[in-house]
Amino acid sequence: MYEGTFAELYDRFYRGRGKNYAAEAADVARLVREYRPTASSLLDVACGTGTHLRHFADHFDDVAGLELSTSMIEISRPQLGNIPVLQGDMRDFQLDREFDAVTCMFSSIGHMRDITELEQTLTSFARHLGPGGVVVIEPWWFPQTFLDGYVAGDVVRDGDLTISRVSHSARVGDVTRMEIHWVVADPESGAHHHVEHYDITLFERKEYESAFAASNLAVNYVEGGPSGRGLFVGIPA
Repeated sequence: MYEGTFAELYDRFYRGRGKNYAAEAADVARLVREYRPTASSLLDVACGTGTHLRHFADHFDDVAGLELSTSMIEISRPQLGNIPVLQGDMRDFQLDREFDAVTCMFSSIGHMRDITELEQTLTSFARHLGPGGVVVIEPWWFPQTFLDGYVAGDVVRDGDLTISRVSHSARVGDVTRMEIHWVVADPESGAHHHVEHYDITLFERKEYESAFAASNLAVNYVEGGPSGRGLFVGIPA
């Protein structure tokens, strides 16, 4: 997932599209400190190319990332300097240390295929929380808020590179089936077309809340969030 060409396109596209990672990281940091004012360490799970993580370092003294994709990790290194990013699966990882906050942004949690995987993931998060720690998760859409058949399209420029991304998202049972078409062009090699497919689970709000409870985390849901999908905030029960 998000390997090779797609990992590079992901980074360059969202940078060109103007996603405000700095503001999103600041908002999450403020939310964390509503629950744990003295929070100084943070683990960003499924940190991707590390852009949120880099900005989390402006708000926390000790930050680290966890990412499954080797390509994403390679792309993250130039911008992260000495910030560590470890390769691991969010469903079952062991870093042998605890953090004041564990985050999972940009709806990465939606790649869990079922309730069992969702509970495994939150249990892994809870295992890495220090006393009074905070978990913040940006979910995917709920079944009631997902727009079946949704089409999105953007064109951005990054240096000499022009990137077009058009996606179509359809509901199949309790899954969003997303097809993404990229057209990438530069002056030397011309235009090239790439296609990727993802299944993203449409968990009910109560299913997220049950998974938090199964991990001994009390949970609150905050409306809005970076992409309008809200944020779940969990603390040890």
